[in-house]
Order: sequence, then structure tokens, then C-alpha cells
Amino acid sequence: MSTLYDLDRPGLAGLLADQVGDLPPYREAQVWDGLYRQARLPAEMTDLPRELRQRLTEVAPPALSLVSEAVADGGLTVKSLWAGAGDARVESVLMHYPQRSTVCVSSQAGCAMGCGFCATGQAGFQRHLSAGEIVEQVMAAVRRARPRRVGNVVLMGMGEPLANYDEVWRALRRLHTDVGLSARHLTISTVGLVHGIRRMAAEPEPVNLAVSLHAARDELRDQLVPINRRHPLEELLAACTDYRRAKGRRLSFEWALIDGVNDTGRDATELAAVARPLGAHVNLIPLNPTPGWPTRGTAAPRVAAFAHDLQRLGVNATVRRNRGTDIAAACGQLAAQRPVALELRPRRTGGRPGDPAVAHPAGIAGPVEPVRFGPEVLPH
Repeated sequence: MSTLYDLDRPGLAGLLADQVGDLPPYREAQVWDGLYRQARLPAEMTDLPRELRQRLTEVAPPALSLVSEAVADGGLTVKSLWAGAGDARVESVLMHYPQRSTVCVSSQAGCAMGCGFCATGQAGFQRHLSAGEIVEQVMAAVRRARPRRVGNVVLMGMGEPLANYDEVWRALRRLHTDVGLSARHLTISTVGLVHGIRRMAAEPEPVNLAVSLHAARDELRDQLVPINRRHPLEELLAACTDYRRAKGRRLSFEWALIDGVNDTGRDATELAAVARPLGAHVNLIPLNPTPGWPTRGTAAPRVAAFAHDLQRLGVNATVRRNRGTDIAAACGQLAAQRPVALELRPRRTGGRPGDPAVAHPAGIAGPVEPVRFGPEVLPH
């Protein structure tokens, strides 16, 4: 059965012809406009005949059903848990700010990248989401946000977007062309899949690119972000350089500050050395608490000092404001289930010869009160 947002416009027209019969072209346009421009479910499209609304609901149901919802920050952060086909569970987070609303959506159920400090990565991989399931998370957030307007979409939820490239790009194009969101308000976050970044550089839409860097030397990044063993920093930074040249868009580097792991003066110097030539903005993220994971996030004074070090070295840096921490809706916390506890211990992972063992980062004890430096460009 076709689902509500997986159909493109010709597919919708064909479905209506098969299931309803010949309709005037303006009816097809009303349905399409209702779904995308107005973010209405078929039952809410009161400009359509009742019989058409009922039939459309039957033949093209939503792909996702809401399981639960958690609210934090005085109603400004809303995390939604969705159930999809194959018992998939995914989460999305709606965040309201004074001048904008942003939705953070998932591109996969689970994640195969295996980053130790991320609850999603520890939960494992279940399946890719379809373009319609990705779009549907956005449209549900648009309805939930009213009367506020959702103006930014970030693919920073569960999953690695560039590992599901074709479906993600189909979704982005539909959000851009049919929903009417500017490509400059769409952001893809990746741990560094180089082939995906290079494909993005060839696309016409200048979406924002955020790279989850977390370390600026290979031996440490191999431990924190295992994909670095396949795409080491030299290769990743070359792809980022080409993307910036092709799109003329400022890059962002995400850096989760982990106590005693990547928050030293050496780390700041190494980060500045790669960020400054690219003109990249650095988003510092005090490692968010994840129940059962013992590794500590960097304390607030050291977070501030690290940000000042970067500024002194000529890098624009922002400490990202934690949102939804108490409902496990912050960066790195989305898992759609509670992870099991792991013991904190040094380990080797079969990386490059001579690589040192480092503590396996997997969480934080207690929230960190963030301090802001410079403009905040990525809201989640």
C-alpha cells in the first residue's frame, strides 16, 4: 500500500485515478497543495468532497504513527516517538526559539556508525527510512508547531543521512520544491561519509553541511568516530573543501566536548588548524547525559576556556544550547529505547598500527550549563 508522503505528484495522480476515478485536474492540485503547502491530513481538507477525503485516507495512510510525546523547556522542546513499518521506532524533536522553530528529524531507524558516545549508535541499525517517512516527520512538526512556523529542518536525528543518500535527497527536494523551504534552511549532518559529501557537491540545492568531527587527529578520531578508519581526516577535509568551493556555503564542524578526551589546548589548536582554512564555524556541544553511559562531559568552565582558545586562534565558535536534555531529546540522546550500561575502560579497536588506546566515550554525568559565544547557526 502507498503511504501518504511517499508518493510523488504523478504517483498521487495515478493513485487517485485508480482508486477514485477520473478527477478534474484542480482536485489533484488541491490534494497536493493540502498535503505540502498547508500540511493538512486528508481528513482536514474540507475543500474536498467528504467521499474523496475518506477514500484518500484509506488508500494512502500515514507511514508513521505517534507512540508517545515528551515535552520539556516549558513547552519549547517536544520529542515525538514514531512507529513505522517493520516495528521501526524513530524519534524527531521540535524546538521553538524566539525567532524561529526548528525540527530535527531522523533518516534511519537506528544507526550503523557505532560512535560510542551516541545513544543512537549504541542502539544499532534497523533500517533506512523512506523519503516519505522523513518528510512525514517534518509535516507532523509543522502541524504540531502551529501557530508558529517551522522554518528550519536539520537531519541530525537518528541515523547517518548520507548512508541513506537517495531517500534523503528525495525528501530534501520535496521539502524544497513542494513545501517551499529554502535550501539554505535545510541541514545535513554527517560523521564524514566522503562519497556522500562529494555527491552533495554535485547537487543543485545548496543545503548546509555539518560534519561531526569531534577530533582533529586521526588516532583519536578513529576511536571516537569509527568511520574515520575508512575516510581519514585528510580525505574528509578535501571533500569538505570541494563542497565549500562548489556551494559557497559555510561549513559547520560539530564537536562534542568529552572530559579529558578532546577538550585540551592541543585539541583546540588542532581543531583551529583544520577549521580556519575552511572558514568553518565550530559548534561546541557539551556531551549530553545518556542514562547508563559513564563518560563525563566537559565541565562548564573548561567549555568556556575551549571556546575562548578557538576564538583566540581565529575560529568562530558557538557553544550549543542544550535543549530537551531531561527528556533525552538532546544531541546524541535519540535512541527510541533505553541503552544498556557499558563499563568505561581503555580499549584498542584494530585501527592503525601504533594507535594509542583511549577511554571509550559513552555518555556524561550531569548536565552542563552552556555559555554562548558568537552567533548560533545550527539550532540543535
